Amino acid sequence: MIRSAKFAIGQPVKHRVYPFRGVIFDVDPTFSNTDEWYESIPEDVRPHKDQPFYHLYAENEDTEYVAYVSEQNLLPDDCSDPISHPLLEESFERDGEGWYTPKNTLSH
Repeated sequence: MIRSAKFAIGQPVKHRVYPFRGVIFDVDPTFSNTDEWYESIPEDVRPHKDQPFYHLYAENEDTEYVAYVSEQNLLPDDCSDPISHPLLEESFERDGEGWYTPKNTLSH
């Protein structure tokens, strides 16, 4: 069965449980990280591997980082504040609706 990703490149999202938000810069149709990374997630909150996983330029109150998050753990982020990850500015431009358009494309 082929699933479509619920979220899009350039879309601001937030984590369903943890206090961070970010912008999607890549999508894997199913889990595509290391077994070690997967096993490090506590079993009671470990997501299923057969769903899209998203690469985010993420931020929380303390720092900016790159996150890898399952679709089940993401929600759309309606906050109008821009996301301040330093790599975001290199790769994307923010549009008037709060989404981020990749700089190497002409439209989204």
